[in-house]
Amino acid sequence: MAKHQLHPENWVDQHADYLFNYAVGRVSDAEIAKDLVQETFMAGLNSSKNFKGDAAERTWLVSILKRKVIDHYRKINSKKGKAEVRMSYSSDTDAEGDWLEQQVADPFSKDGDNVMENEELGMAIQDCMSKLPEKQALVFKMKTIQDMSTEDVCNELGINPSNLWVMIHRARTALMGCLNENWF
Repeated sequence: MAKHQLHPENWVDQHADYLFNYAVGRVSDAEIAKDLVQETFMAGLNSSKNFKGDAAERTWLVSILKRKVIDHYRKINSKKGKAEVRMSYSSDTDAEGDWLEQQVADPFSKDGDNVMENEELGMAIQDCMSKLPEKQALVFKMKTIQDMSTEDVCNELGINPSNLWVMIHRARTALMGCLNENWF
């Protein structure tokens, strides 16, 4: 298998838009996203000697950007006196990232280790969920936390799949807004 090469002279043209969209999706602020992309390029240049060529150039840059996003939230959290969020990244995938509920421990889980890892974030999620409209919170909990099938949730609540996905989307959006405002 051929090793990938770095071409920093092409980074802005080939990767800036992609990295910016990735960053703005995670920090919800265009100026911060621009700064994170710039920091990513600088870190990439500074650590280019460490590039082994096992991953594609974009994959490598995204992994740097993910660490920059995590550092951004750590900095904010330390200012607020909050615990850091433990996030994992596998360089084996080019995945865009998962929804919040897939990244953190299930606050309703009986598994003590997972709850301890993200106890503070779990409490923040529960607090934000309590602010959702009742049916939206119920749909979100049943589908994403309890992992019920779409059919079962729809049958139990008397809604159709389109309504379910609209409610899930609205709940996720509201939860992220609430968490960005009150936790991050």
